[in-house]
Amino acid sequence: MNGDSMDKFISEHMYQKEIEVYLGEKDVFSGKVIACADGVLTLSKNDKLTFINIGMIKCLWEKK
Repeated sequence: MNGDSMDKFISEHMYQKEIEVYLGEKDVFSGKVIACADGVLTLSKNDKLTFINIGMIKCLWEKK
C-alpha cells in the first residue's frame, strides 16, 4: 500500500478511533487518530501528540 492509499485508509476507517501502530522491532505507538494527511499520521494520547511517518508503518489495529 503506498502512502496516499494509507492516508486515505486511515482517514476513512480509523479517524477518531483509538489505535496501535507497529513500526517494527519494539516501536509501537498508541493513541487516538486526530489527523492523517501529507504522509503523516497524528495520534493524541494524554494531551501529547505523536507524529508518525506513514511510510514507516508496518501495520496498525484498532484498540478494543
